[in-house]
Amino acid sequence: MVLGLTGGMGCGKSTVGRILEIRGFRRLDSDQIVRDQVLVDPDVIAALRVRFGPGVVLASGEVDRSALAGVIFRDDAARLWLEALIHPRAIAAWQGEIAAQPAARWVVEVPLLFEKGLEKGFDFTACVACSPDQQFVRLEQRGLPRVLADQRIAKQMPLARKIELSDFVLWNEGTPEFLEDQVDRLVQALPAA
Repeated sequence: MVLGLTGGMGCGKSTVGRILEIRGFRRLDSDQIVRDQVLVDPDVIAALRVRFGPGVVLASGEVDRSALAGVIFRDDAARLWLEALIHPRAIAAWQGEIAAQPAARWVVEVPLLFEKGLEKGFDFTACVACSPDQQFVRLEQRGLPRVLADQRIAKQMPLARKIELSDFVLWNEGTPEFLEDQVDRLVQALPAA
């Protein structure tokens, strides 16, 4: 059984993913896969250097994710090009892990799950949501200024639409215990395998 977990930036996808992991799920974070596997691929780094110039690659040879974000969130064509480069690699990585242990209960965190039409690859989908005010507070606590948060959120499907499309919704506006109770109800509602 594979659960696709989505939601808006700062809504708590990773928190829910960690709780599900504690509850026995195998957890995959697509953003982490991109950071740890895709953006270290020499072919990807070479393609980024050709497309965006040396400013997106550090002297160490690693991708400067901050510089790259600065480019792609200002230029939709650049963002779509980058997504076309990295998403197939990330999807192949998580599908390979799932295929190696098909009997496990999996949760895959995918911020652009519905935007990229990936819902068909999951048995169920869940959306973690909160109010916009709470979302911005959390993002500012992470060090993301409001202007940049607005810019990035605007590139995603509206949270209300993600809620409509999801099989399950977790409202992350209360205490940690309130969220854990919702996750426990979700675990009970999902098939055992």
